[in-house]
Amino acid sequence: MFCLNVILTLKDAADATEIEGLLAEACRLSRTEPGCLRFDVYHAEADPATFVLVEHWASEQAWQDHREAKAFKEIYEPQVLPRVERVPHRVKLLVE
Repeated sequence: MFCLNVILTLKDAADATEIEGLLAEACRLSRTEPGCLRFDVYHAEADPATFVLVEHWASEQAWQDHREAKAFKEIYEPQVLPRVERVPHRVKLLVE
């Protein structure tokens, strides 16, 4: 299993509502992709400029394939990434 947590911080907090909608749509699409075991998007209550993505993929290849899919190529990469600071964390699930 390939697991990734990504912390996104908006460059402009005024973008929060729009980014929330874009991430929600990317999440819905990602969940339908082959090899996606879990894809969740969280919006921090204490800091509206912070989002957290929690991704579990069947394999690193499934995650790589995701980076060529619609959610990534049409939403995340062109519309979200330019407006955030991104800190990815590859993580190991300790208990299933």
